[in-house]
Amino acid sequence: MTRLDRYIFRQLALSLLAVTIGLAVLVWLTQSLRFIELVLDRGLSFLVFIELTGLLLPGFFAIILPIATFLVALFVYVRLSSDRELVVMRAAGISQWRLARPAIALALLSVGACYALNLLIVPETQAAFRAWQFEIRNQLAAILVQEGVFSSVGDDLTVYARLRDPDGSLRGILIHDARERGAPVTILAESGRITPTPAGPRVTLENGQRQQIERAPPPQGAPPGTPPSTRLSVLSFSENSVDLARTARGEENRYRNAQERSLGELLRPDPAERIPDRDLRRFRAEAHGRLAGPLNALGFALVAMATALTGQFRRYGGGLRLSAGIAVVIGLLATGLMAGNLAARQNALIPLIWANAVLPGLLAAWVLGGMPGLPQPARRRVAS
Repeated sequence: MTRLDRYIFRQLALSLLAVTIGLAVLVWLTQSLRFIELVLDRGLSFLVFIELTGLLLPGFFAIILPIATFLVALFVYVRLSSDRELVVMRAAGISQWRLARPAIALALLSVGACYALNLLIVPETQAAFRAWQFEIRNQLAAILVQEGVFSSVGDDLTVYARLRDPDGSLRGILIHDARERGAPVTILAESGRITPTPAGPRVTLENGQRQQIERAPPPQGAPPGTPPSTRLSVLSFSENSVDLARTARGEENRYRNAQERSLGELLRPDPAERIPDRDLRRFRAEAHGRLAGPLNALGFALVAMATALTGQFRRYGGGLRLSAGIAVVIGLLATGLMAGNLAARQNALIPLIWANAVLPGLLAAWVLGGMPGLPQPARRRVAS
């Protein structure tokens, strides 16, 4: 790498580091607001909050890095052009591809970093993050019950307490338990207390009622299409208990989504898990997205080079070409999201993911090379 390459590469690398960290921190702050309530109102320690939200950062970096590579490459080269530094370099006989060499080198480093994030780091951090969420919702459910608020413990269990005494006792309790499909239960109780058990927290209720809707099949001889009969079953009790840690599936092992699984698990899932076909299609699309996504860093850098090196930027001009380059990348990001969603529904469309990652870079390289194959405009001859 020549001195000129090092000069440009240093500006690109420092700018990429600053932009990537700044964007990641900004996204982290917006996303962490979802969990700040656990610290302020529900007694979760600040250290746990930092660990929980910090697990989201690798995923943010994997998404931000290709975008930051484009922004840095575009604006650094536009600044070099507006300051007439590129004019001097071209006058010294430096070609377009040699001018673009530092940006391409930086883009290749970004591609490598994205592969490391997508294939190694992000699945591990996502699995740890989901495990934290599962533990908070199931094993630490006691901190989620807040006085005077309908608190959701998972997606199918809601707990309400009118008052919470300093000793932890609850008064005026309502529990809606829909974990058993087709048989939701509503429990009302005068008082209760949450106690820890080896299987997770359990709420012990006193002096209440248990209401459940029971459905019975149509009687024999009923005409076809007769809906099942329903009746409300009410049971009064002096003491009852409800386990807050029991999941809807009734299993200890939680189901891992596509973001938590390694590349091998996505492409060759264990048949013993009996994964539905819909999730298998999503897993394959996720695997190809991880393999193709990092190439966007190189493609976006080439789009930036095609924008910055094939036009003239003055200190107070060139905004139209700059806007066009940004609009192209925004369109590619939207197309990538659409291609990923379509491929998750129908795996026959997985080539769209690769086309969106590879074709823009090839087209930008063709433009940067002077669009060979197209007829060039004839030059005027100067009369002697």
